[in-house]
Amino acid sequence: MGNIIEKMYLSKKNKRATVIRLPGEKMLIVRTGEIRRIQHMENRLECKNSLKKTMRRLRNLLNANIDDVSKCRWVTLTYAENMTDTKQLYEDFRKFNIRLKHYCKKHDYGNYEYIVAMEPQGRGAWHCHVVYIFENKAPFIANDELRRIWGHGFVTIKRLDDVDNVGAYLTAYLCDMEYEEAVKSGVPIKQYATELKEVEYEEDGIKKSKYYVKGGRLYMYPPKFNLYRCSRGVKKPIEEYMTENDALKKVSAATLTFQSTHLYSDNGMQCVIDKKYYNTKRKAKQVSNENVVT
Repeated sequence: MGNIIEKMYLSKKNKRATVIRLPGEKMLIVRTGEIRRIQHMENRLECKNSLKKTMRRLRNLLNANIDDVSKCRWVTLTYAENMTDTKQLYEDFRKFNIRLKHYCKKHDYGNYEYIVAMEPQGRGAWHCHVVYIFENKAPFIANDELRRIWGHGFVTIKRLDDVDNVGAYLTAYLCDMEYEEAVKSGVPIKQYATELKEVEYEEDGIKKSKYYVKGGRLYMYPPKFNLYRCSRGVKKPIEEYMTENDALKKVSAATLTFQSTHLYSDNGMQCVIDKKYYNTKRKAKQVSNENVVT
């Protein structure tokens, strides 16, 4: 995925269906033979595995397409009104993208690809977070000009300088929620949040910090909502299966940045999943570790 390589080892891999859907909103648990009624989700957080997979796919997609941040612009599109209609959200973005393409063509800025993700706010409104990936260095577009093209409220444009894992950096915005906003929005913090994280920043030369609820924003996403989309020319991550020795040779020149080991145990069966993340651009070794027994 661009300059990011994920190496994953599994001691066992299940290739059989564990659940079979039956008529009448029922399902069969293959291991036990039990038949249960399907429980529909009220929000996406009730299906944590699905959400984790979605965020992982988005993170990998971003990293697979962004290896030179000078070619990228991160744009946030905000509504002036409290717009809560998810269908209108994607329709407004579609029309905005058509207008932006015409603008870039008129000013000879070249073609671009995009990856857009939608973010719910505590008040119910939506934001669009878009990463535009140009063929060459990203052009300068004034904030006022982009706001005119958007036409529904406000915009912010940011560069992604000094970010070497764009996928992890941007998906954090879609998952985590500032603590005060989470409390005001009625997010059941004790039930859904795994932990609080402290983020330091500087304002007027003074160092400050904010607390965020990890995963707090996931509670706001409606079920079956398409969290992200991308243009046709976006590259997919490359997946390869090989022996561990061959995998180690492949990452020998890269820097290890994160590793985690999970032991899953269920009904007498155990499986070890070991993940390591490498960065081909990072020089200093900064490794964080996570060991979990489930």
